[in-house]
Amino acid sequence: MLAAAQAWLAQDPDPETRAELRALLTFASGGDTAALADLHSRFDTRLAFGTAGLRGEIAAGPNRMNRVLVAQAAAGLAAYLLARAEPGTTPSAVIGYDGRKNSQIFATDTAELLAGAGVRAVLLPRLLPTPVLAFAVRHLDVSAGVMVTASHNPPNDNGYKVYLGDANEGSQIVSPDDGLIAAEILRVAEERLVPELPRSAYETAPESVVQAYISATAGLVHAPLAPVNAVYTAMHGVGWDTTRRVLEAAGFALPTLVDAQIAPDAAFPTVAFPNPEEPGAMDLAYRTADEVNAELIIANDPDADRLAIAIPDPTAENGYRRLSGNEVGAILGWRAAENAVASAAASGTPIGTLACSIVSTPALQAVAEAYGLNFADTLTGFKWVSRAPGLIYGFEEALGYLVNPGTVRDKDGISAALAFLSLVSDLKAEGVTLAEHLKRFSARFGHFASSQISVRVTDISEISRVMTRLRQSPPEAVGGIRVTSIDDLSAGFDGLPPSDVLRIRLADGSRVMVRPSGTEPKLKVYIDTRSEIGSVPERTAAATAALAVVDAGMRELIG
Repeated sequence: MLAAAQAWLAQDPDPETRAELRALLTFASGGDTAALADLHSRFDTRLAFGTAGLRGEIAAGPNRMNRVLVAQAAAGLAAYLLARAEPGTTPSAVIGYDGRKNSQIFATDTAELLAGAGVRAVLLPRLLPTPVLAFAVRHLDVSAGVMVTASHNPPNDNGYKVYLGDANEGSQIVSPDDGLIAAEILRVAEERLVPELPRSAYETAPESVVQAYISATAGLVHAPLAPVNAVYTAMHGVGWDTTRRVLEAAGFALPTLVDAQIAPDAAFPTVAFPNPEEPGAMDLAYRTADEVNAELIIANDPDADRLAIAIPDPTAENGYRRLSGNEVGAILGWRAAENAVASAAASGTPIGTLACSIVSTPALQAVAEAYGLNFADTLTGFKWVSRAPGLIYGFEEALGYLVNPGTVRDKDGISAALAFLSLVSDLKAEGVTLAEHLKRFSARFGHFASSQISVRVTDISEISRVMTRLRQSPPEAVGGIRVTSIDDLSAGFDGLPPSDVLRIRLADGSRVMVRPSGTEPKLKVYIDTRSEIGSVPERTAAATAALAVVDAGMRELIG
């Protein structure tokens, strides 16, 4: 292991990680057990490249994010693209980056190394949101896209997302491409040293690419029917400049800003965790909204591919309630269905597919059925949601929404923010609040309630033990409610690829999804209930009560 660390040190071009690793080696060689354990953590395994690309803490070693790992990833991606290019053609890639630590460095390294390998490499002109990169893959008609971001991860993390063009239409990679790229990366790591990898000049994309995204996004909605007093936070990320230009192009008044969080800042100084779902992350937005009596709070995560919404609620501690991803997803899905009907007025038959991940609320399926649209549930992640045939709208409960699949094939927190702001404007013109519109949804489709159990473990094998126990000794009831069926997706199910997921259906119509987290040492349980009986308050009470019963039952089952 010490020899591997020394070899890594010799090819590391980054003075910061070189100095860090050199110090660790000195301490470890002197018998420091903590330093030795740290080195084992970094060098005993390797940060795996998969359908989510790469993501991890910035530090030296193959199990961390750094310039050596990124260089190997870029060279491996180049080899994959060159091997699959049509004879006589040059593959191409566009590279984007956000405002995190080392994002621009990793992106520039990638562009130089792709170009050096013989791939036409185009770097976006400056730090930009992930949706702009996803858009650029299709707009520039390139073979692949790379976005350097760790989205809403902790401050010292960074990551590497890969998209494919051509038949993949700009979606994120899925199997088998992830495995093929990973194999090329490992081959590079085994056979080449980073200083030996050729580098060459790359192109810089013109600002017209960004303007094309802005124009396409602004064109999604009609002119506002009523002004909306909104507050916006970028969560120290890169969302605001592009969002501002989109809102201006669409004719909307600009929101009040959470000034302390509006500029990109890799330290994320005002939040413990730059994720709108985390407790405390929205506190400054709530405070700002209270000061201006805002009707709506709009929050993007740091790379602006996710959207959080909050509305006034006098019963909430801060005076505002953040809507769940399922609530926002269902409301935007209803709007998408209405738009599909309106655009199909001539033919009389709305067409298209509403899609969401299997752990998201069943409410979207109810909307699709009510409007005669197709519905698709997919595995978790927008790499799957974006591939639903005939997609006109997709979402996942983790604050991801795709309202413009014609131009972007990934979740897009900017276009979703515009669509939601437009919805609130339309409702205000009718004299209806968003809270009242949510009740309309319950009256039309039934009331859906959702909760999530997240169990963090220190021993990752504990998750496998729980999943094995549920498979070998399936429960006959949850919280006293009879289990009617259990679908095991491990070998694939109903057209879905294999996935370590259990779907449990209960006699009262409730549904439970159990799966290991794809990015953290957690077991996740998603619970959904529904009531269509009685008034809206009665439906709400019944679904909420059922949720509490099933939640308690699942906590008991998984220990």
